[in-house]
Amino acid sequence: MPQASHIESSCTVYENVLIGEGADIQGPSILGKPPRGAAPGELKLVLGDYIIVRPFTTIYAGSTFGAHVQTGQGASIREENVIGDHVSIGTNAVLEFGNTIGARSRIHSLCFLEMVTIEEDVFIGPNVVFTDDPHPMKCPRYLDCLGGVTVKRLAKIGANSTILPGVTIGENALVGAGSVVTKDVPDNMVVAGAPAKIIKRVDELECYPGFFEKPYVWPPYAKSR
Repeated sequence: MPQASHIESSCTVYENVLIGEGADIQGPSILGKPPRGAAPGELKLVLGDYIIVRPFTTIYAGSTFGAHVQTGQGASIREENVIGDHVSIGTNAVLEFGNTIGARSRIHSLCFLEMVTIEEDVFIGPNVVFTDDPHPMKCPRYLDCLGGVTVKRLAKIGANSTILPGVTIGENALVGAGSVVTKDVPDNMVVAGAPAKIIKRVDELECYPGFFEKPYVWPPYAKSR
């Protein structure tokens, strides 16, 4: 039996918002807010089944969300975002326009993303900033320049890191907390520092408490080995 969606009365829902079954929309939240230059209801917002939108979240029209997505409180998600299934977007995270987030990825609290491509099973720690503009501001060729960051599947980015425009974080790579990443990170490598430098391979890491022979031997990482 399909499960009815729950939308609290304090929410604002614009026209042309499609909400899947079993959604939990907690107020006060705003769904389908028109971006600058668009009329109310002109652009469609699609929210998949069993989505959870927590209080004070604003989601603009012109984006698509998969099933079982959830937001923390106060998230701001602009137009032209494509969010895969089972994605978690943390409290007060800001997704500006043009992001693509792969299935089962986690965007932690206070992150900032614009024109970022994130593949499946990626972990982004709290307060990570992805930059996309190499020479602000008002460059007339802004959209033709380096643009946003690409994060490959299974990558992990530690808290308080800053990723510069056009950088690619490789598959299963690890960025240490507080790093400033100025150039591409190869697959399966650990980088740290400002600017970030390669310090070892991910498979050379140790499980310090000794619970496992090595970290990341559990799914989804184990299947990549």
